Amino acid sequence: MMWRNTILAWGAPAKLLHWTLALLVFVQIGLGWAAVSWRLSPTKLDLFVWHKSVGILILALMFVRIAWRSANVAPALPADMRPLEQRAAHWSHVLLYILLLLLPVTGWIVNSAANVPFRIFWLIPLPSIVEPDKALADAIARVHLVLFVVLSLLLIVHIGAALRHHFVKRDDVLVRMLPGTGDVK
Repeated sequence: MMWRNTILAWGAPAKLLHWTLALLVFVQIGLGWAAVSWRLSPTKLDLFVWHKSVGILILALMFVRIAWRSANVAPALPADMRPLEQRAAHWSHVLLYILLLLLPVTGWIVNSAANVPFRIFWLIPLPSIVEPDKALADAIARVHLVLFVVLSLLLIVHIGAALRHHFVKRDDVLVRMLPGTGDVK
């Protein structure tokens, strides 16, 4: 098992962070959708606690991912990628990172502005980061929704690009991020 990233492949921590965050994002989408759609009940409140808790977990893991990424090289892009594709890959990843930071922060602001006391996974109190303000809560909730829509579209592009690399271009871009794969030549 390779721990550090190399010019050829992602290391185990990078893969673990990638797939853990991918799973959590898809769980988060389901939790958010269910929480918003559910009728007012204790279940709805529990769904929101799960949604907010997973959001804070994603935020924390994104800081770990950024730290790991900044301390390691990234595998080189395929030599046959055009400059425009390389820039698109770079900026789509930057945007993914930004969105995965902004979505939990905007959710936290909504929760704080709505003056809703909250404990992460019912255990750890999360401090408010803004004063109670219904208008702010409503405005940032709309921003949160827009960011979610942008993230959803970007995830479609990201997954589509990975599948294109694998099935159309037949390069190693997807394979080198899969668990259990080492250096691919």
